[in-house]
Amino acid sequence: MRAPIGDFDHATPAPDCLGELIGPVADAVRDWRGDISADQIVYVDTDPDWADTATFVEHYGKELLDQSANCVVVAGKRGGETTLAACVVLSATRVDVNGAVRRQLGARKASFAPMGIATGETGMEYGGITPIGLPGDWPVLVDSAVVDLPYVLVGSGRRRGKLLVPGKAFAELPNVVVLEGLGVA
Repeated sequence: MRAPIGDFDHATPAPDCLGELIGPVADAVRDWRGDISADQIVYVDTDPDWADTATFVEHYGKELLDQSANCVVVAGKRGGETTLAACVVLSATRVDVNGAVRRQLGARKASFAPMGIATGETGMEYGGITPIGLPGDWPVLVDSAVVDLPYVLVGSGRRRGKLLVPGKAFAELPNVVVLEGLGVA
């Protein structure tokens, strides 16, 4: 099949290649519910050495910079409690951690979660964390610009491979909150 965006040698509907996906992501695709069919989520095989955004777009198409999103894990703290959440913003922007995230989580302080916590709690590889397959009780904050795109390139849970996901599918994730201005220039 041809990928809906980008220039990839191999593209496969995610439900047809669950063995290529890390456990929690494969489970989420297998159990997918929503108006957008799981068959519309596409897995593309990519070189893990090119996983970082700048290198990735050099090899797979510069237009992907405007069609890709990063998923980062944040920690909001209030009193002695810590809330972990995921934030999904377009790759050309950065997460407004001290503004939009802190307010949405009702936190006194918010910051990026340490790598060991992000990978340990998600079961995913650093540099490949995706909003599909996150722990079920986590808030998932998604910038509205991500939802507005026809397709968005995100991590697959590993550094090898990416997922191409219809933008509207992000609004169907468990515990999702779509926010204007989550990603800032």
